[in-house]
Amino acid sequence: MHHGGASAKGLCYMKELLRQISEFLRSSFLVLLVLAAAGLGIYRLAKLQIVAAEEEKQQGRVSVQVYTQVIPATRGEIVDCNGEPIVSNKIGYSLILEKAYFPDDNAEGNAVIMGCVKLLKEAGYEWNDTMPITDRFPYIFVNDRENDIAEMKKNLRLNQYATAENCLDKIRSDYGIGDEYSEEEQRILAGIRYEMLLRGFSMSNVFYFSDDIDLRTVTRIKELRVTLPGINVTENAIRTVENGKVIPHEIGYVGPIYSQEEYNELKANGHDDYTLSDQVGKTGLESACEADLRGFNGKKEITVTNGEVSSTVITQEPVGGKTIQLTVNSRMQMQMQDHLENYCKLLRETDAQCRDLNAGAIVVLDTKDNAVLSMATSPTYDLSDLLEDYNAVAEQDNFPLINRATDGLYRPGSTFKPVTATAGLDSGIINSNSTFYCDTNFTYIDHTFHCTGYHESINVSSAITVSCNIFFYELGIRLGLDRLMEYERLYGLGSPLGLESGDSGGYLACPETFERLGIQWYVGELTQAAIGQSEVQVTPLQMATVASTIANNGQRWKPHLIQSYWNNIMTEQLSVKAPELSAQVAQNNADEVYPYIKAGMVGAAEVPMLPEYDLSSLPFDVAIKTGTPQSPRGTDSFVIGFAPADKPEIAFCAMLEGGKNAKCMVRGILESYAANYPRSQIARGLKKK
Repeated sequence: MHHGGASAKGLCYMKELLRQISEFLRSSFLVLLVLAAAGLGIYRLAKLQIVAAEEEKQQGRVSVQVYTQVIPATRGEIVDCNGEPIVSNKIGYSLILEKAYFPDDNAEGNAVIMGCVKLLKEAGYEWNDTMPITDRFPYIFVNDRENDIAEMKKNLRLNQYATAENCLDKIRSDYGIGDEYSEEEQRILAGIRYEMLLRGFSMSNVFYFSDDIDLRTVTRIKELRVTLPGINVTENAIRTVENGKVIPHEIGYVGPIYSQEEYNELKANGHDDYTLSDQVGKTGLESACEADLRGFNGKKEITVTNGEVSSTVITQEPVGGKTIQLTVNSRMQMQMQDHLENYCKLLRETDAQCRDLNAGAIVVLDTKDNAVLSMATSPTYDLSDLLEDYNAVAEQDNFPLINRATDGLYRPGSTFKPVTATAGLDSGIINSNSTFYCDTNFTYIDHTFHCTGYHESINVSSAITVSCNIFFYELGIRLGLDRLMEYERLYGLGSPLGLESGDSGGYLACPETFERLGIQWYVGELTQAAIGQSEVQVTPLQMATVASTIANNGQRWKPHLIQSYWNNIMTEQLSVKAPELSAQVAQNNADEVYPYIKAGMVGAAEVPMLPEYDLSSLPFDVAIKTGTPQSPRGTDSFVIGFAPADKPEIAFCAMLEGGKNAKCMVRGILESYAANYPRSQIARGLKKK
């Protein structure tokens, strides 16, 4: 019994054990099932998250940006009256950087820049770097560039006391220029990086790295575009001097925009599409006519998708600037320049008193409207030489950068006497028969003045012919200063005449001028003012205008250099510049004024001279008035006039600083005009002779 009970207990124990094992297995299976399900869920969730993240990432990379880039307009040309180019454009190539392709990383960008520098060095080209800091150690600011230095400190956000080293350190820091580059390379990188900043390098504004490169270099650049991202070549119009000897002062030149202030001024003058990398007129007509010459830039849209350029579309074609046709005759201009320089040379070689003579001017105007036909000045320069080495030209003797025709200021001497005569005749102080007595001496208050001759009783025409000082002393006193100055101003003296490229106004002898110059004014100065002495200062252009005004019986036309405007390729004339009447000098009765002044000037031309200079033997009358004004050089020599006297075609002024007998140049002026205008009365007259 005992054993049988034990067996039953063992059996029950086994059953219980099997049941627990079964429960455990069932529970484990459920746990595993749950774990498996959870794992699968986690896996699927993770997968979904990864996919979603990838999709989100993909969507984040799909960025589309559109930028507008400028297409530069071709600058208008400047041509002479016959259409001969003076400055034009040639097709050239420039190495540029484009922001859309250029690395954002400073280190990578610096590597691209140095790659370009290496390429240009090998090809013998320079790169654009106008930073006003010396290119070798020790680094200091460049002299005479104060405005550029101030602009640089402002651009770099440095205070006004910053040194050149401070500026370089700031650029090195901003652009990651480190010791992996040599000192020379660091300066090169800093200069180019600053130039890029100065020129507004951006998606819409390319950076011109180097200009006017040859085709061999163009090919090399294209080969390196893969390894130097951002570099490219653009075809552009490069300003070219065709004839640098033709009125170089008045033509002027182009150059880069140097400051934000200049940029803002340009945009305010009618064009809002300037970029900081543009070439603009800096002096002369290039500057004065900037708005006409520059044209209108075009535009192209660059689409950048996921960091890569996906399309480029031209949305606006550029419109080339206007071509400007001048009144100047290039051939006559060069002849006048030679004529002036040759006569100066002749006097240097034949007259001991003129041994240092090197400076003078000739102005020739068309009397119809005061169009400038030629305007010579000595010494002068070739515009090409100036652009090649400005300092070399500027440092030459006798200041060749000054155009003596428009900006040289001189006492006019006796060439001024027709102005005083006009005031006397038109105001009724004298008439054609009025006489004054000349016995060589004239006393006014407590001072005695002199005349070069003993002319006895003399009228206005004869006084002009023989240049009697005493007649004009007397007339000046009777006129009074205010009335004399009124007629001076009517003739255009004392203020600029308004030439397109600019001209000096000079000043008149009066108490205000004397006070400004720190000189004591005496009442007796009026006598000297009446004969073109005292402190009156005029330009040869002003005196040529006086001659033209007399030729036109008191009508003073505004002198001008521009004849007409054409489209860029000169196939269509857009407009012709209309003559501008500046003043009518004779306010009362011109018929009682100018015949007598002209008669006196014709008489002055009838004085015999050597055959090669003689005017009295010509088949037409010439009207002239000479002057030998006192100057710091001793005496200058002036002549003004017009021809033919009865039906004038040209008016002129010739002047020599410290020279003699400027009237001897008149014959050469007439012969040059005849050669270039064969249908003129002067040409026909000289042919008959």
